[in-house]
Amino acid sequence: MRQWLGSIVYTVYLVLSVIVWGLVVAATIPLPRRVGYRLCRYWANAAIFLLKLLCGLDYAVEGRERLPKRNAVVLVKHSSTWEAIVQWKIFPTQTWVIKRELMWVPILGWALRALRPIAINRSAGRSAVQQVIEQGKRCLADGLWVVIFPEGTRVPAGRSGRYGISGALLASEAGTPVVPVAHNAGDYWPRRSWLKRAGTIKVVIGDPIPTAGREPREVTEEVREWIEKTLAEIRPAP
Repeated sequence: MRQWLGSIVYTVYLVLSVIVWGLVVAATIPLPRRVGYRLCRYWANAAIFLLKLLCGLDYAVEGRERLPKRNAVVLVKHSSTWEAIVQWKIFPTQTWVIKRELMWVPILGWALRALRPIAINRSAGRSAVQQVIEQGKRCLADGLWVVIFPEGTRVPAGRSGRYGISGALLASEAGTPVVPVAHNAGDYWPRRSWLKRAGTIKVVIGDPIPTAGREPREVTEEVREWIEKTLAEIRPAP
């Protein structure tokens, strides 16, 4: 009962905080991106702190030292809302590939405009991939890390979605490696669930995978195999 109560209180807080902070960040649209970005990092810090306080859900990261010295493309397993929050704390200054429909959501979409993510029409096929490459290369040239959920949407814990090749294509054309990231957040904070289970989410950052001279599909398959294998190793016992 206590876990459910903490989870409900936290969920309500999260929704209200997105409304309040969304309006604040939206007001920074005329200002440099770094202003709204800094405000969002404060929001992420508070959200992660309260998640531990109210739900007893913490996290641990393995492999921070494997992050390359220069910015790169990060491919993250997508199984929860949690990774969209904690990525602010784990990776250096970044941008993200998101579905453009999020830009149309009142308040949230306004805040996203201030952060200038790479918003794509996922149903556009090859055109969407080209958007990722063109905008992603500009972001990488500006010193930003580009974070991509290769499955495109949240996948329930224990399952695997189809991995798109846009991340590998972008990295190949920009001359950067890809960094695979696995985590078991979906076992503690399932998608479409109010309940957040107590425990410690494990995040594992893999070795950078070279892309130069390699087929993007080959790179993507290597990423998929590493993420799914690592996830099987770190998932909590039933």
